[in-house]
Amino acid sequence: MILSDRDLKARLAKGDLVVDPIDDPDLQIQPASIDLRLDRRFVIYRLTNISCIDARDPSSLEPFMEPMEVPEGEGFVLQPGAFALGSTLETVKIPPDLVGRVEGRSSIGRLAIVVHATAGFVDPGFEGQITLELSNLGRCAVKLYPGMRISQIVFHTMVSPSERPYGKARGSKYQGQEGPVASRIGHDKR
Repeated sequence: MILSDRDLKARLAKGDLVVDPIDDPDLQIQPASIDLRLDRRFVIYRLTNISCIDARDPSSLEPFMEPMEVPEGEGFVLQPGAFALGSTLETVKIPPDLVGRVEGRSSIGRLAIVVHATAGFVDPGFEGQITLELSNLGRCAVKLYPGMRISQIVFHTMVSPSERPYGKARGSKYQGQEGPVASRIGHDKR
């Protein structure tokens, strides 16, 4: 079942679900989701000199990754066909009985911007900022601004709480992440 605005407010007040900061609850808490805003930090890829990304050797990509921070009052231009990592401004903490699902806002999608390639699912127990996989599917560059509402997170209740939630105890790679975090596939055991 999906949590309604009433459920979201109750869980946030209880403190077991955390989405912080929520500067304007009347604006950010929607009927069945919470709008998340874009942080000012990004990771862009300079792939002109690389022919292939090797999933078994992600360190080979590091020389082509460029972290950047958008200055106050300025925007980030996402070119047509481009891909960049962004981050939510908010930090989330999900209790063991909920899962989150991050989706793009309709208004952003209508600009041909998608906010995740495949990683829209947020496990029970996750804590940190959510990395956004930003792509421009359109034919025109789009300027995105830090602080704008770019995505939404929907929370689903589970039949029972997770026995082994996401986190340090199970060696979860992205627990506690801050800002956009590149792939850590090289940390996989298999």
